[in-house]
Amino acid sequence: MTSVHEDPWLTIAGPLAALSGPRIPAGAMVAQLPGSGQDALPALRATIERCHAGGGGRVVVPPGEHLLRGPLVLLSRVEVHLERGCTLRFSGEPADFLPPVFQRWEGTEVMSHSPLITAQGATDIALTGDGIIDGQGSRVFAGWQPHQGPHQERLRAYGRDGVSVGQRVFGAGTLLRPSMFQPISCERVLLSGVTLRDAPFWVIHPTYCRQVIVRGVTVDSLNHNNDGCDPDSCEDVLVEDCTFSTGDDAMAIKAGRDADAWRVARPTRRVLVRNCRLNSRINGLCIGSEMSGGVSEVFMQDCRIASAASVLYLKGNRDRGGAIEDVHMRRIEVGRAEVAVIRFEPNYKGRGAGRHPPAMRRVRIADVRCRAADAFGLFIDGDAEQPVEDVVLSRIVIDQAQQPLWLRHARGVRCEQVLINGAEIPVEPQTLPPEVEPPAMRQ
Repeated sequence: MTSVHEDPWLTIAGPLAALSGPRIPAGAMVAQLPGSGQDALPALRATIERCHAGGGGRVVVPPGEHLLRGPLVLLSRVEVHLERGCTLRFSGEPADFLPPVFQRWEGTEVMSHSPLITAQGATDIALTGDGIIDGQGSRVFAGWQPHQGPHQERLRAYGRDGVSVGQRVFGAGTLLRPSMFQPISCERVLLSGVTLRDAPFWVIHPTYCRQVIVRGVTVDSLNHNNDGCDPDSCEDVLVEDCTFSTGDDAMAIKAGRDADAWRVARPTRRVLVRNCRLNSRINGLCIGSEMSGGVSEVFMQDCRIASAASVLYLKGNRDRGGAIEDVHMRRIEVGRAEVAVIRFEPNYKGRGAGRHPPAMRRVRIADVRCRAADAFGLFIDGDAEQPVEDVVLSRIVIDQAQQPLWLRHARGVRCEQVLINGAEIPVEPQTLPPEVEPPAMRQ
């Protein structure tokens, strides 16, 4: 939390904008890969390992279509660079991503199918270039989503009951889809320039990492749960100049789920998202809903969202607890919001029996312009035991909204030059009585 006399855009977002990338030694070697249709993974892995053993450097992947029958593991002090015309095409066959490896899945630690691209405990890693990475997630993995419920619930029960991670093994025959790019416990990570397509699950998912840069990346992936970028219990993250077209939340900042995240106790702190173009089948710039470890010092600016259900969205529930605080958003352009332009919801998909209401406080949103909101302009529905508090909305213009404002269980909400349907919202808007129930809305 910064002093009232400091400008967090200067003291926190400024250093994030200048975040230094990985320290990759000079020198390069070209990966000599087999022809189209043959498994290029052994040769590519061997080149990365030689580069790493020699002290690090750049591994250049030449143009062509290169089939990978298994996970690509990045190693410290190595940059993998995809030249223009290069496509890394993963097999899409689940058996190629076994045996199970450690990861975090929807906020709970597990041993399961490997992420397509991963690293464990590495420093100074990079994946760059003008090439394409095709996950072939729709080949088999996407078909798991309608049937994953029992496996998903078993993992969540393990997390609630404190079952040791080594016993949470989901191997052959289980249906937890892997993330596409998930470095874990890494420091100084760079993902730059590449195009990511057809992911099995979350697309970019750094977990327990520090100093992460996602720059100039294109995500074009419309399967179920294809979030564009999910920093998860990370610190010092910069996401800039990206274009995301996603089947789920375009940008979702996370910090684990329920009791398992409380055990891990790793928040997400200091994230800057800027100059991105987003188009989502679900939501736009989100924090949560897996945020039990806490999320703070988040900055989002100069982004354009063509269409989304809810655009600037903070979400959690009473099963997850945690806090979202010190959030700053500005200069956001929106075409259409199907549900709400700005939405706070600490009761997102809760089971109803939880006793840990999440906190949402100290949020500043300014200079937002939206053409149309099909339902709400502003929707803030706090928790009776933990109201949303200290929210300042400034210079918000929404040309059309079916209902301008829903405000309940909130304290210290100020609307400064907020214009919806041509009418100005009061500076201190009245909250609705607690007994008024919110409408059923799309999540």
